[in-house]
Amino acid sequence: MGRDDRNSRTKQVASGRFGVTPEYLAFADELQIKMAQGSKPGEGGQLPGHKVTAEIARLRHTQPGVGLISPPPHHDIYSIEDLAQLIFDLKQVNGAEVSVKLVAIDGVGTIAAGVAKALADTVHISGANGGTGASPLSSIKHAGMPWELGLAEAQQALMANGLRHRVRICVDGGLLTGRHVAIAAALGADNFAFGTAAMIAEGCIMLRACHRDTCKPGIATQRPNLRANFAGTPEGVAAYFMFVAHEVRGLLADLGLHSMDELVGRTDLLTQRTTGDARVDSTDLSAVLAVAGPPDTARSFTGRTALQDPRSSLGDTIAAEAFRPVWDGDHIEVHHRITTADRAVGAALGGAIALEFGTAPPPGTATVHLTGSAGQSLGAFITDGIELRLVGEANDYVGKGMGGGRIVITPPSDDVSIGADGLTDRPAVLAGNTCLYGATGGQLWVAGAVGERFAVRNSGALAVVEAAGDHCCEYMTAGTVVVLGPVGHNRGAGMTGGQAFVFDPRIDRLAARVNRDLVEVRRPHTDTLNEIRWMVEMHHDLTASTRAMHLLTAWDSLATHVWEIVPRGTAERVAATSLRRVGAA
Repeated sequence: MGRDDRNSRTKQVASGRFGVTPEYLAFADELQIKMAQGSKPGEGGQLPGHKVTAEIARLRHTQPGVGLISPPPHHDIYSIEDLAQLIFDLKQVNGAEVSVKLVAIDGVGTIAAGVAKALADTVHISGANGGTGASPLSSIKHAGMPWELGLAEAQQALMANGLRHRVRICVDGGLLTGRHVAIAAALGADNFAFGTAAMIAEGCIMLRACHRDTCKPGIATQRPNLRANFAGTPEGVAAYFMFVAHEVRGLLADLGLHSMDELVGRTDLLTQRTTGDARVDSTDLSAVLAVAGPPDTARSFTGRTALQDPRSSLGDTIAAEAFRPVWDGDHIEVHHRITTADRAVGAALGGAIALEFGTAPPPGTATVHLTGSAGQSLGAFITDGIELRLVGEANDYVGKGMGGGRIVITPPSDDVSIGADGLTDRPAVLAGNTCLYGATGGQLWVAGAVGERFAVRNSGALAVVEAAGDHCCEYMTAGTVVVLGPVGHNRGAGMTGGQAFVFDPRIDRLAARVNRDLVEVRRPHTDTLNEIRWMVEMHHDLTASTRAMHLLTAWDSLATHVWEIVPRGTAERVAATSLRRVGAA
């Protein structure tokens, strides 16, 4: 499986993680973490249900006709440290460079400096005039600040902190002409991103109906009859950029410069224009045109440092031991001690397998036995053919983005957290927060409790745990989650698909903790109960769970305390969307 012209060199990792599989990440030269954008700064986006066709649903791991709600970035990024962890994870699964997209807002300079310290390779500043195919007009035109303000602040902050030389700055937000490019370069940009102008070059007529699925030129629509109208050509887009480049070359010649590199960061070449309008001329642009740092401070990107290629030594060791046997069709078992310093263990092996075999199972398998306390992101982005068995405990982000394989976490043999009946006491917490975030496949079995935000944006993984904190199964679109014990508040918020089951003898407690905006609680059918029992049996076989054993021993009586949490009216919404689509066609 090789890379060809149909492969996008830059892959985006947004807050929703829709379709972010190990294979998707493996085939990239740059991975962009989308923290915010011009049209919806600081928020998650949303793809309306009427635009989720069968093809989109397959690629995004959801059901046709169901709206895709993206959680805000704080679901797995609360701080610069969490962002640094995601950057680390992505660099394990793929050695590609990482870009972080920020919105042009007041204070973005501080965030840009943090992004550089988190070992990103590019800081991307997105200005106010951004937008996506799902954004309403009010979001596109009335959110965020001009890119000039965000770019200038980011440039000054990076220079003041001595970080500018090792990161690139990219900017977007309505760039149209060569003059825009030249101004952006003088304010500190190394790279320039075009969206709207490039779309116009391929036929967009700015109908402002992207979110309605009625785009007449066939660009921002999923309807086959409208997509047939698309008349854009690569030559048209290339011609537009040739004109932009020609204008930039003329401006460089006028300034007496030989290359774009000489223009980057040269704010001394910019002056505030006098318009003759007293109100306009009263605007003070001195802060934008200020030069930060001493004269010898680098004002543009000069080169990456070795620090920007962090590696997990244990993860690399396991990949080196296991990849060739898996390639050859053998089964290999390895044993290692693990500590909290060992992060993203399994991601390197998962990326290597995904690059070679895609979503297909590899010829061989690898079972990795670990003992100790695992660091963050254990099993992130692993694939089929990999099994991680941990005796001990794990930190946050277990199974983040996993696309296949299996993770089994069991307590040490001397653990005494389980009560005499195995059910009344809360089990030991064996995994941290935000586990299975954005998972698209695989299995997770934990003979203990997990933290908050468990299985957020799960879209295909099977998981059995013995208790969970608040916000369990938020924004879930597919997969199966079984909790053999109490759950926290806000269960199922934003959940639009998948199966979720909870064992709780107190229905009043469970009902009070379920978010009823999109889901409802009901008794599972007989066939479903048999499926749940099979999963509990599997859980016991894999983990020797005391809680699972007690449930199975008295299954006939305890099964009445198993509840199913399902999306409210999902089938009706899908049917209605299908009827609307047929009628519109």
